[in-house]
Amino acid sequence: MRSVFAHTLKSVGSNTTLSQVWKDMTVTQSVNGWYDTFSLHFFSLKRIDAAGFSLFLKTYLEVEDFPADLCQRLYWYFQRSEQCCPDQGHHTKDGCVSLKAVSCYFSILEDGNPRDKLEYTFKLYDKDDNGHLDSKEVDKIVTQMMQAAEYLGWDVTELKPVLRDMLKAIDIDSSGTLTQQEWIQGGLNNIPLLVLLGLKVAEKDGQHVWRLKNFNRPTYCFVCQNMMLGLRKQGLSCNFCKYTVHSSCANKNCTPCVRTFVRSKTEIGCSVHDWISADCESNKCEICHKKIKMLTGKSCAWCHRMRHSDCVPLGSSHCDCGLLQHHILPPWAICAMDSSSGSSLEENYLANINSDGHFLQIFPVKDTNPLLVFVNPKSGGKQGKRVLRKFQYLLNPRQVYNLDNGGPNPGLQFFQNLHKCRVLVCGGDGTVGWILDAIDKADMAIRPPVAILPLGTGNDLARCLHWGGGYEGSDLTEIIKQIEKSILVKMDRWSLQVIPADTADEGDPVPNDIINNYFSLGVDASIAHQFHVMREKNPQKFNSRARNKLWYFQLATSETISASCRNLKECLTIECCGVPVELSRLALEGIAVLNIPSMHGGSNLWGETKSAEKLKKRQEVTVDPDALEMCSQDMNDKLLEVVGLESVVEMGQIYTGLKSKAHRLVQAAHITIRTYKTLPMQIDGEPWMQPPCTIHITHKNQANMLMAAPATSLGCFPK
Repeated sequence: MRSVFAHTLKSVGSNTTLSQVWKDMTVTQSVNGWYDTFSLHFFSLKRIDAAGFSLFLKTYLEVEDFPADLCQRLYWYFQRSEQCCPDQGHHTKDGCVSLKAVSCYFSILEDGNPRDKLEYTFKLYDKDDNGHLDSKEVDKIVTQMMQAAEYLGWDVTELKPVLRDMLKAIDIDSSGTLTQQEWIQGGLNNIPLLVLLGLKVAEKDGQHVWRLKNFNRPTYCFVCQNMMLGLRKQGLSCNFCKYTVHSSCANKNCTPCVRTFVRSKTEIGCSVHDWISADCESNKCEICHKKIKMLTGKSCAWCHRMRHSDCVPLGSSHCDCGLLQHHILPPWAICAMDSSSGSSLEENYLANINSDGHFLQIFPVKDTNPLLVFVNPKSGGKQGKRVLRKFQYLLNPRQVYNLDNGGPNPGLQFFQNLHKCRVLVCGGDGTVGWILDAIDKADMAIRPPVAILPLGTGNDLARCLHWGGGYEGSDLTEIIKQIEKSILVKMDRWSLQVIPADTADEGDPVPNDIINNYFSLGVDASIAHQFHVMREKNPQKFNSRARNKLWYFQLATSETISASCRNLKECLTIECCGVPVELSRLALEGIAVLNIPSMHGGSNLWGETKSAEKLKKRQEVTVDPDALEMCSQDMNDKLLEVVGLESVVEMGQIYTGLKSKAHRLVQAAHITIRTYKTLPMQIDGEPWMQPPCTIHITHKNQANMLMAAPATSLGCFPK
């Protein structure tokens, strides 16, 4: 009975834990026989089998049809978690899972105050129910927090001893064990502990967003004004304003973080400084022009001017947002609007709901182009996470979006009616394609132009637009300035339709139906597919751009020996605008359909065409070899170029410059490919195995892109 769990939850109150709900449910015994059915799946009073687990999920989530594969994965997760705990070994052979563990994990999803949740987690880890957490039980807590830190993207280098020291500090009487009172009192005063235990900390405007940090130079706590001491991560730093505190001082009288919006219409357009306590040592005060000593200065969160704390009221309160004034969306340009103000959500597409239940509406500042930043934190190893924090500090956090948290739609919806804005995508080619798809689907007043900060492995589109082959950690302020100087260009985008020859033989799912960069099949797609499979199995081995390229080199060497795609011409036919393409004269192992002049991390497979030889009039289809030599490549000419690859060796020769280009086959506006056996394919670097099929490639639309000045590397290596 689906409603029993929800009814019981409501009847015992919103702060009740799952264990209390479960107790209440068992006391009621049965409602229309529900408990009798559920009790059949108990192995013992504290353990439950797979069928009972499925019934529990359906009841808890109030759904009739919960996906069986997802339920099975969750059940296996709880089984594996138990196998990692030696003292639970006598349970692992019964095929069941602990109902207590299931209840704890799902309690994280419920609303409730931290005190109640700390009390519940204490009871969960107190395995022997003696009212104390001993060293073994504390070790299990540390293990869970390490897993949570990795999931949250924290730097876990040397984190384990820091967590041990943190829990040791909670032991007030130094007894070597933690009582429930010590656990709750210490947890309430320790923000990192609450976060790593999965306990929600309310997010409100003006609240700091902490991260554990190791300070490589003398740093002081702005609350107790004592130095951060220790060999490892000594304290916390706010991502938004760089306010620093000891872990134990985070819940004390901290200065509020930066405000990100205003709460009254009268404040709209009132550009005032937002002074934050900051490390201003050795910098000069803009008022008295004297050096600022440690703990005596403040910095404006928007223009980053610095003053002595005593000099703050002496100067002008007007803030011009400094060097990034054309790109920042300041708080006085965002206002909280109540639903009673006459502006409905349907009428106001700029609205975004904040934690207080207000709709946030943008009132753009004149002569500015606010930058909407999307960051893929998984790109470039740890680069994405660092870039995310830097942009949150340089700009208003409300214009910087972590793509792991809801994707691009919240940001696009917030900027939906702005007529002047730019988008910066921090990630690889796949991330750029994701954002371009989202812009297509979003009902925006204009389609904003897109710039790229390359964090991926290949970064072919970023190379073509002169943003470089990879970000190397340069000053992001300089990169934002280059965005201001960039020029608008159009880029063709193409629709890909795959029609299987046998509908019963589906193969792998096609990763995308839009081509931004290229589509290929054969030898290079085979290497990409092998790389993809290996990365899915062992993601920890593919955590840097350099390491990824080494893996590609190893797989390419293996493919050279195996030549798995030889005699490709016997497996497919190509037709462009009704004209068949002759393949019999060539021994090819790969076919590539190009939209941009870069592939494989910087290879120009089509090659250069001298300006004196270029055809003045573009044809819908060109197949003549002599005419193809005079066809140039352009990303906005509504034409695609098709080339043939002889082998992995040829790909290497083109990449290193030993060969100028691959075999030019055709330039056309519409391409049809028919395959007669299962082949590896890839679209913009996303590979899959495709059974026999017919592929149609047609023009979709054009995207607005930003191209950087060609002479500027932007701190990114060119190739």
